[in-house]
Amino acid sequence: MAGTSTPEPGAADMARACGLLSADEITAAAVKGDAVLTSKARGVRPLLEWVSAGTSLEGFSVADKVVGKAPALLYCLLGPRAVHAPVMSFSAEKVLVDRGIVATCDLEVDTILNAQRTGQCPIDASVASADEPEAGLAAIRGCLKRLADTGGPASRQ
Repeated sequence: MAGTSTPEPGAADMARACGLLSADEITAAAVKGDAVLTSKARGVRPLLEWVSAGTSLEGFSVADKVVGKAPALLYCLLGPRAVHAPVMSFSAEKVLVDRGIVATCDLEVDTILNAQRTGQCPIDASVASADEPEAGLAAIRGCLKRLADTGGPASRQ
């Protein structure tokens, strides 16, 4: 029909995921039709839980509060159609787009800061040289273990 346009695939799912993200303490939301996954966990914890559980986000649209390179590598293992974040790093966007995942954000930044805003997020720093998602996962787990052993701030995420 003339004058009508077909919405982008997953647009309604992404709108719903973004709406959930702004709800009560939700830090990550994944939507595919009637299927909805949400988490209130901070940092990479929800993604690590989904990866460890063997969860597939294939075809899902995801909204996440902050996406740096570390979460982007984890999303590559989970396989969503699209990821949106209010804040996303340039390196995260590259990782996602290079693997065919649509990446959008409200603000793109060079570096994801730590919780104290005094330097780079240690989880993101741990994947600086990782090019493959599996290597990123190993680096993230190693960093979390080191932080837990030293009582670092990310150990409480």
